[in-house]
Amino acid sequence: MNPQTLAALAVPINSNDHIRGAENAAVTLVEYGDYECPHCGQAHYVVEQLEQMLADSVRFVFRNFPLSTVHPHATQAAEAAEAAGAQQEFWPMHDTLFENQDALGLDDLLQYATMLGLDQSRFAADLNEHRYANRVREDFLGGVRSGVNGTPTFFINDVRHDGPFDLQSLLDAVNNAVE
Repeated sequence: MNPQTLAALAVPINSNDHIRGAENAAVTLVEYGDYECPHCGQAHYVVEQLEQMLADSVRFVFRNFPLSTVHPHATQAAEAAEAAGAQQEFWPMHDTLFENQDALGLDDLLQYATMLGLDQSRFAADLNEHRYANRVREDFLGGVRSGVNGTPTFFINDVRHDGPFDLQSLLDAVNNAVE
C-alpha cells in the first residue's frame, strides 16, 4: 500500500479556519492552495461546482499554501485574503483572487478591497505591515506537517486525496467518504 494514500491532516479543523458549508456536513474537504497557482485556479471552479451539487453534504475549508518561489504574488494575495477575512469578507476576496489570478499586484489587491467595500485604509495598513503573515505561515507549516508539497492538495475527512482534482474524481472521492 502506498503510504501517501493514508497521509492525514496534521492540524485539525479549528476556529482559525475559513469554513464554508454546514458544520454537520458528512464530508469536510480541505484545500491547501495558492492564489497564483493555475492548477488551484482550475480547482477553484471544481470546488464551487462540488459545493453547489452537494450543498449540505460537504463543507469546504481553505488553507494558505503560497509557493512564493514560483508564484511571486502568492504570499501577498494570501495576506490580502486574511486581511479581508478580518473584515468578514474572506470568501468574497478568496473568490475574487481566484477569478483574477493574472492581476495580483498591490494595486489590484487594493482595487478588490474597494470593490468589496472593505475599510481601505485598514486593508492597506494590514498589507503594508504584513499583519497576517504569521497566519499565512501557520497554514503553510500545517500543510508541510500534513505532507503537502504542491498545490492544490486536498484532504477529504482528514485523509489526503492523491487522485486528480477534476469534478468527477473529487465527486467520487467525496461520495466514497460518505459511504
